[in-house]
Amino acid sequence: MVAARMPWWTWTWPALAWAVLSLTFFLGSAGVVVAAAGIVLLATVFAAVYHAEVVAHRVGEPFGTLVLALAVTVIETALIVSVMIAAPAEKAGLARDTVFAAVMIVCNGIVGACLLLGAARHHEQGFHLQGASAALAVLAALTSLTLILPNYASRDLGPQYSTSQLVFAGAVSLVLYGSLVFIQTVRHRDYFLPVRSDDQEAHAPPPDGKTAAFSAVMLLVSLIAIVGLAKALTPALEQGIASLAVPKAVVGIVIAALVLLPEGLAAVRAARLNRLQTSLNLALGSALATIGLTIPAVAVVSIIIGQPLELALDGKDQALLALTLLLGVITLGTGRTTVLQGIVHLVIFAVFLFFAVVP
Repeated sequence: MVAARMPWWTWTWPALAWAVLSLTFFLGSAGVVVAAAGIVLLATVFAAVYHAEVVAHRVGEPFGTLVLALAVTVIETALIVSVMIAAPAEKAGLARDTVFAAVMIVCNGIVGACLLLGAARHHEQGFHLQGASAALAVLAALTSLTLILPNYASRDLGPQYSTSQLVFAGAVSLVLYGSLVFIQTVRHRDYFLPVRSDDQEAHAPPPDGKTAAFSAVMLLVSLIAIVGLAKALTPALEQGIASLAVPKAVVGIVIAALVLLPEGLAAVRAARLNRLQTSLNLALGSALATIGLTIPAVAVVSIIIGQPLELALDGKDQALLALTLLLGVITLGTGRTTVLQGIVHLVIFAVFLFFAVVP
């Protein structure tokens, strides 16, 4: 049996996650259930990372890195949409807060950790400059069109697009993301392949079809359970944030952090194994998928339910976003990285977290 050849925790934790998720429907947000949900959620994240790496090893690069990015983003979008539908008036800015948090977590937190930990172990690491430049170009266009331009597109609506503008922005986001996926997987696939690797695991024979298929199913099961538990924990999270008297935008940061945990752990592990190109594919790919897929989806929901969708960032967040994109161009503009680039990105990530809690 395929499951018997895998570590016991790779299928036990997802099963427990679904069991705890079922309990939340009957017992609600009881203290014991919330504590159990938090523990099981974190453990299931590690199981998801394991199964994602099995699938990635089977399909090869750069397709493997798309598996986790797309799966997590689709589930994240479903989570945001479900919360919006449940409380549309109160969650007009949830998509913006979550998407912005995801971009900052990925581009500063995850990328910074990958650069720092990878370079600390291997001194200097290389990657394909063409691939990173292509991803950063699309990221700059997507973030500007969805998170900055609404402030200037319609003076009467403030941080919102009009219906026609929202439809156009969603369509453009899909075009940009689809174009990058085509370049990454077909036209210029070599730009996103690993430069080199000293990791023997990368050269190990790929798993057989049955093992990969089982891991693909378990990856989907794990991700759905992760998001389900994250949604179940949201009320308790909001109560805790309210008791601490911190801004509501912190909810978006926590949601993005929980959903991005599998990708973050996989990216850091790849960097430690001297596969920085794979790390960047995972990190930048997840940021791009978050905007390119989430914004069109929430735009459709906003139009259907007739509720406003606030997308534009305030001045402080626009400055942090612009600084992040500028640093990305500079630090990834040589094709080689050291610990310094990682430290710089992590410092900006700390700045983002500080001003989110202490505006």
